[in-house]
Formats: sequence, structure tokens, C-alpha cells
Amino acid sequence: MWGPVRWAVAAGALVLAGCAAKTAGGPPPPAPVTVSAPLQRQVVDWDEFVGRFEAIQTVEVRPRVNGYVQKIAFKDGDIVKKGQLLYVIDPRPYEAALAEAKAALRSAEATETNAQVELQRTKALLDQGFASKSAYDARLAQARTADAAVGQAKAQVDARALDVSFTRVTSPIAGRVSDHRADIGNLVSATGTEPTLLTTVVSLDPIHFAFTGSEAVYLKYQRANQEGTRTSSRYASNPVDIQLQDETGYNWHGRMDFVDNAVDTGSGTIRGRAVVNNPGNFLTPGMYGRMRLLGSGAYTALLVPDAAVSADQADKVVMVVGPGDTVAPHKVQLGPIVDGLRVIRTGLTPSDRVIIEGQQRVRPGMKVAPKPGQIIAAAPTAPQPAVVVQPAAEATRAQGVK
Repeated sequence: MWGPVRWAVAAGALVLAGCAAKTAGGPPPPAPVTVSAPLQRQVVDWDEFVGRFEAIQTVEVRPRVNGYVQKIAFKDGDIVKKGQLLYVIDPRPYEAALAEAKAALRSAEATETNAQVELQRTKALLDQGFASKSAYDARLAQARTADAAVGQAKAQVDARALDVSFTRVTSPIAGRVSDHRADIGNLVSATGTEPTLLTTVVSLDPIHFAFTGSEAVYLKYQRANQEGTRTSSRYASNPVDIQLQDETGYNWHGRMDFVDNAVDTGSGTIRGRAVVNNPGNFLTPGMYGRMRLLGSGAYTALLVPDAAVSADQADKVVMVVGPGDTVAPHKVQLGPIVDGLRVIRTGLTPSDRVIIEGQQRVRPGMKVAPKPGQIIAAAPTAPQPAVVVQPAAEATRAQGVK
């Protein structure tokens, strides 16, 4: 029989044997991860710029005749139509001058009528031999002088009528008017070094969005234009989307309509401009915005979730499950975010099994237990137009100017 000591020793030996057997059972099971091939789709690149809205037309309203302001016919800050009355300058001196010019015209017409009658009478006498040729020539000269005087009098009437019309100052464009700069009773001048400023009017719909781009971006566009993958905005109305400072999406859409003819040597940038529809006149000149411009032609890209990209010192890597379900890092070159996914320019192939979930639990060379997943893009936040090379691009290459 065994005593209590022997039973305790035997029990301890059994426990140790069980622990040893468990330790000798092998490594832990492979870590589970979710993998998927990169998503392939046609995309275009969009480049971002910042800028401000500008009025397409800005007009300083100044008088064209001198006089006292008699009436202000607008409210400060109003929306005005083209031709809408803004100011009335006292028209009485100009109406009097017009009446005088009309009287002078009637006098000149009477003189002309009399000169024609005398000319016809002298012509009849000349034909009968009762008047000399010199007398007829004198009557002819008088008739021509009277005719010229009538023309001059008519021109004076037109000039005085213009002066009267200029006493009604109207808006030369449609848009928003500023405040009035001259009060009723003020004397305004149309002469001198600088005529009196009455107000300003800016157009609102459509409106310009002006910005500057770096020389590097400009060179990229030039190269693309040469290769025929993206037509220069000098010749194509490339699409733009604009986001206001209090917006989360790009809610305003327009088209490029101008690229400057030189790079600024001081800043190394070049000016560009887009035209944007402004229904309801919501956009105002001077407002700030963030714009994205079509930056490339359409191309097939590989996309992965941005969370699948990690940093390895200065490099960007994506964890891929290789042969034997072993994890291998792939150094990649990143592109932009498109519909919530990151474009991978280089470093992946369409058949790679990218780890899209569980990458935090793995390291290079580690065996994993992959299960299939799916990469899904978010709903598009911007149009992705196909880029068609326009004939202008061919002409551009022939000219050597983009």
C-alpha cells in the first residue's frame, strides 16, 4: 500500500507530464485574415487647388455729363438689370441746349430751301440766256453751303440729344450694384482727370473661379497633352468641382475657360480660371473655395482600402498573402483617393491577395489563415468622365505649344 506521501508524489508527476505533453503539441494556429484582389476600375485623377470667385464683369459707373444729382433710383446692394435706371442728373440745361440746336436746325433747313429755290430760278434764266454762268455758280455754291449747314445742325441736335440721354445713368450690365457714392444734390463731373464715381456693378451669373497652379503641375498637364491622354485646358473645357469653406462635398461645378500665357517668375505659378454657373446668385466675388480639376485621362487603376496601406520608415507597403499562405510586404507607390479607396500606382498586380482585415496581427514571413473578402468602393463623389482627345490636341502638338 502507498502512503499519503507516495500518492502526492504520483499526482505531481502526472501534472508535470500533462504540461510537458501540452507544450510539445506545436505552435499556435495561423492568424485569421481577410484577403481580396485589388479592385480594378477606370478612374481619372483630380488635382486640388485653392482660389477665389471673381466677377466676370466689373463696371465702375461714372457720369458722362456734368450736373447735379436729381434722383437715386436704386437701393444699395440691389440686383439690377442691364439698362435699369440708377441716377438722374438735372437734365434742364441739356434740354435747353437741345431745344436751341433744334431751332438752329430749322433755320438751316429754311436757308437751304431758299438756296435751292434761287438755284433753280438762276438755272432757268441761264438756259434762256438771261443769267451769266458766274451767277449760276454763285447760287450753286450757296445751295451747297446751306446743305452743309443743315448737316452740321443735325449733328448738333444729335449731340445735344445724347447729352440729355446721358442725364439718365443706367446700369451697363446685369448684376449686383454697390452702394451709392453721390447723394442727391451733389455736383458730379464727367470731365477732368477722373470723372466722379457713382457706384459699381458686378455680374454674378455665371461667375469666374480664379486660382494659381505650380509649375510642376503645369508641366504634368503639358506632358499629358503631348501624349494625347489629356487635352490642355487652353483648348478643352476640362471639368472642375468646387467646395466652399463650410461644405463637405464639392457641390459647385464648372469648366475651365482660361490659362495664362506665362509662368510668374517670382512665385513659380501660373494663373488659371474656370467659369461656374451661379443660380440664385449665391456665390459672391471674393469668396474662397477649394477646387479640383480633371488631372488625367481615364486609365485602369488598382484600388485597395487606405487602411491596408502601412508605413515602413519612408516607404509605403501593403501586406500580401503569397505562396504557402505566407505574409509578404509589397512596397507600393500611392495615388489619390477615389471613392474611398486608395489608388496603387505600382507594387501590386491584379492577382495579388491583399490583406484587407487583420493586418495588425501579422508580420512578414508569418503564416496566416486567409479567408476571401471583397473590396467595395463608396458611392462616387465626383463625376469620372472619359477623356476624349480633341483635334485641338493634335494641332497643339504640331505647333509645339500646349
